[in-house]
Amino acid sequence: MTPANELAVQERFSPKSICFGCGPANAQGLHIRSFERDGVGPDGAPRKELVATWSAAPHHQAFPGMLNGGITGALLDCHSNWMAAMHLMRAQGQDAPPCTVTADFAVKLKRPTPVDGPLELRAWVVESGSDRAVVDATLSAGGKVTATCHGTFVAVKPGHPAYHRW
Repeated sequence: MTPANELAVQERFSPKSICFGCGPANAQGLHIRSFERDGVGPDGAPRKELVATWSAAPHHQAFPGMLNGGITGALLDCHSNWMAAMHLMRAQGQDAPPCTVTADFAVKLKRPTPVDGPLELRAWVVESGSDRAVVDATLSAGGKVTATCHGTFVAVKPGHPAYHRW
């Protein structure tokens, strides 16, 4: 459970972001709110994770009661990108995350995602370098994984359009 006064990473580090998926300043956006947590991998080893709970609105449906696949992709993309940014920030001992962008990501839709309750996003780093992180993520509804994502997210340099977007 997230305390009501806890700021999401998006609110702490990019309060003016207009990103459709995770930008707090986008009135029409999805407003993903991601939080750092300690997790456990399938091997029982501890790992850092980013978690979020999100609820769909009626206009996010593909057909009655089920989430649109494009919205699923946007949720997983933005949440995974923030996992990479937070990981790189911690690995480099910085006070703020680098601006990261999606280099590639693949989403697998495992089953229809119902919109009648909260959805859970979970992401973790599986590989990293000095300027990039590979992230795995899941979207779950009612305790069942409905979609997965595997992507590479890269910190951008001056001159890139996304540099200093937050």
